[in-house]
Amino acid sequence: MGSEIILPKFGQQTETSTIIRWYKKEGDHVEKGEPLLEIQTDKAAMDVESFAAGTLLKIWAQPGEELPVMSVIGYIGAPGEPIPPRPPLPTTPAPPPPPTTT
Repeated sequence: MGSEIILPKFGQQTETSTIIRWYKKEGDHVEKGEPLLEIQTDKAAMDVESFAAGTLLKIWAQPGEELPVMSVIGYIGAPGEPIPPRPPLPTTPAPPPPPTTT
């Protein structure tokens, strides 16, 4: 099975990021450390580098899509390698309830 491309968590307070654009398309060869896509966090736009070398087999997250951090957004592997179905998105923790007054 291919290597998952995970939407990274760049800051402790970051819960979601938006895909701005992919630099590669499905079927393109990528090298480890090569920029794969650009994302927007709550503070800045930044590149996400590949953690594996191979072929970009699948892109799950499309430009403009806001996703929870640590989501699987694609796969890199060998050409023709099977791709698992899209995994469920991680859940974002609910905000704490407001304090009660007595």
